[in-house]
Amino acid sequence: MKPVIFGCEGPCLTDDERAFFKDAEPAGYILFARNVEDREQLRALTDSLREIAGRDDLPILIDQEGGRVARMKPPVWPEFPAWGVFDKLYDVAPMSAIEAARCNAHAIGLTLAEVGVTVDCLPLLDVRQPGASDVIGDRALGSEPMRVAALGRAVLDGLALAGIAGIMKHIPGHGRAMVDTHKDLPRVTASAGELESDIEPFAKLSNTSMAMTAHIVFEAWDPDRCATLSPIVIEKVIRERIGFDGLLFSDDLDMKALKGDRAELAAEVVEAGCDIALNCWARMDEMIATVERLPDIAEKSRKRLETAMEGIRPDSQAGDLQELIAKRDALLSHA
Repeated sequence: MKPVIFGCEGPCLTDDERAFFKDAEPAGYILFARNVEDREQLRALTDSLREIAGRDDLPILIDQEGGRVARMKPPVWPEFPAWGVFDKLYDVAPMSAIEAARCNAHAIGLTLAEVGVTVDCLPLLDVRQPGASDVIGDRALGSEPMRVAALGRAVLDGLALAGIAGIMKHIPGHGRAMVDTHKDLPRVTASAGELESDIEPFAKLSNTSMAMTAHIVFEAWDPDRCATLSPIVIEKVIRERIGFDGLLFSDDLDMKALKGDRAELAAEVVEAGCDIALNCWARMDEMIATVERLPDIAEKSRKRLETAMEGIRPDSQAGDLQELIAKRDALLSHA
């Protein structure tokens, strides 16, 4: 097995993809809107990926957040709100906000389980800061660390009720980035003391099984490398200070915050301490080069992967989608 997550080109696998994926044995896959048409098609695609891997617990990731980040869209699937609305409800009714967030995540999880997706790239534990880039914006759970942690716990619990694993992101925190990492590399100049509030939600939920890094330079910790590529940030901050010992993904290596050959970057993030590199865009030449450049997955990373996927149920249907949405909406009406 190679320590990489790959994307695929379209709504069904090509013959070349089938042959390549079988030989390459990536750790898992990630889906985008280009891979999504309807329930039957999407279930067939995820079943194909599981068949190739020979594993029911295969990580099949998707960014199904709600709001402006949603790969599965109406009219086939419900439209889910951006997470900022739960932050607003928390102002007036914290317990209602937590329950509404749990219901929302449970409902999202049911839509994923139905089509065989096993991992959602949620929750964002980025503490929103005034004046920062709106790349996070209303995707955030709030600007107060304890609130972010409480709502984040509810999101993870809701997904788990549907048999879906969550990934907390973007560790050690994306809330201070002044530019969008899809477009450029942010540099955060805050002191180590100031950054304590950024890492607090991740520390509170450090027993979560999966996390995803931020492509951000934190000058207080490592002025030369972004977190994704920094052994200092990964070992001293993420592993030791935050206390996260789960499966660590890089964020997408194709984002413009990173420069250079993508296959080489994949090797660099694994060497820096990420368990798995994320290569999303299904370029066959790039994927072949990545597999050639990467070592086999480390034993510690394999064990983290196995632990993270324990209890995942691709066919789970625990809960009623419409009842959960109705309960969420009733709670949000009081915001």
